[in-house]
Amino acid sequence: MLPVTKALMLFTDLALVIYFTVTGLGLIPPEWAFNGYSDPVVADWNWSFLWIDLAASATGLASLYLLRRSSPSGPGLMLVSLVLTMASGLMAIAFWTLRGDFSLLWWLPNLYLLLFPIPAIVCLTRSRAGVPAS
Repeated sequence: MLPVTKALMLFTDLALVIYFTVTGLGLIPPEWAFNGYSDPVVADWNWSFLWIDLAASATGLASLYLLRRSSPSGPGLMLVSLVLTMASGLMAIAFWTLRGDFSLLWWLPNLYLLLFPIPAIVCLTRSRAGVPAS
């Protein structure tokens, strides 16, 4: 089942945990931070992603573990993780769009979060619906 997606999930799930650890420790250099990073409301917006991102990471890492053990729960949990990851990317892109703020440094990672899950989501939903995955 899409070995590239599994590798991307592992990378992404660990990167999300690292991002919030680095952010929590205040280690992001100001020149790399997004616009409004020091604004308390924007900082709260950023931290509001903690729970969806940690849920995506936890379900993603658990699904990879279960898939390695051929557990029937693995694909369903993988689907949950990928949908959470995609939602997180979509929410961030929507925010930056509404603000009229375009920075490749922040758009590219969020577009990645939005787009990389799509092939696996299609594959997983087709196979769960009884349609052979192509």
